[in-house]
Amino acid sequence: MDIEFLGTGAGMPSKQRNTSALVLDLTDENRENWLFDCGEATQHQLLHSAIKPKKITKIFITHLHGDHIFGLPGFLSSRAFLGGDEPVDLYGPAGLKEWLQHTYQLTGTYLPYKLNVHEVTDGLILETDEFKVYAKEVKHVIKSYGYRIEQKELPGTLLIDKAIEQGVPKGPLLQKLKAGQDVELDNGQMVYSKDVTTERKPGFVLTVIGDTSYCEASVELAQHADVLIHEATFTQAYAEGAKEFGHSTVVDAATVAKEACVKHLIVNHISSRFMPSEMVDFHAEGAAVFAALSVADDFMRFRLKNGELSCVKKQ
Repeated sequence: MDIEFLGTGAGMPSKQRNTSALVLDLTDENRENWLFDCGEATQHQLLHSAIKPKKITKIFITHLHGDHIFGLPGFLSSRAFLGGDEPVDLYGPAGLKEWLQHTYQLTGTYLPYKLNVHEVTDGLILETDEFKVYAKEVKHVIKSYGYRIEQKELPGTLLIDKAIEQGVPKGPLLQKLKAGQDVELDNGQMVYSKDVTTERKPGFVLTVIGDTSYCEASVELAQHADVLIHEATFTQAYAEGAKEFGHSTVVDAATVAKEACVKHLIVNHISSRFMPSEMVDFHAEGAAVFAALSVADDFMRFRLKNGELSCVKKQ
């Protein structure tokens, strides 16, 4: 599973950071890409990435502030011209559907594919063969949701020599055993998956939290996550202003990560007041609370593999 950040800024675009957007690349899991938030110029950011708009099949919006949604009408329209004719499922707070309907009606825009808009409330909002996705309201100045993505258990490793010893021929029966299915051989003998595979493995857990002050809901969403992505608009020097406007400091984000016992924290939604030269101190302030912390830049790509997080593409 890869995570690529298309926009890591707060409020408005700057020369260093565009507005909020990130892509969860699930090519290895289900051949889909999922987009979280779609700030202004997200489709322009995609031009500098290997991500194909037509591969984005699900979009999750945290809240309806412009720096998280103003790129959505343009992206959805352009997707059709770029070979995207498969349906898109869009998840977000109440009001999202009405806003899009008015926008497209007033501009005479037609989408040649089906757009399914799901206005979310707390709880399970999506279940597929591979994943469960939960939403929970966090603490912002308008209704804002965090999302928890849980990958279902993965099959164990096939002990191929052991399967062959039991008479299983090379071919599709081995794949069925690997997938957890028991099989019957031509001679009527049953071969049980549990006897020729290792134990099933837990899937990953990813939590994405957009704009929020520190709150218990964030800690609950992030419990034991492999990766927590959390806004960190300010440093502690601006803590009072952060709280007033429903935002978090990098220390707030690190505190959530620590209390939730996550493995890795990536912070984004960084105020434009912080220059690149200040990022070392910015990082150090959060890392003093939670050491496994990374600060995202636009176009950074992180890979989670075997529980370990690494940066595989820098700005």
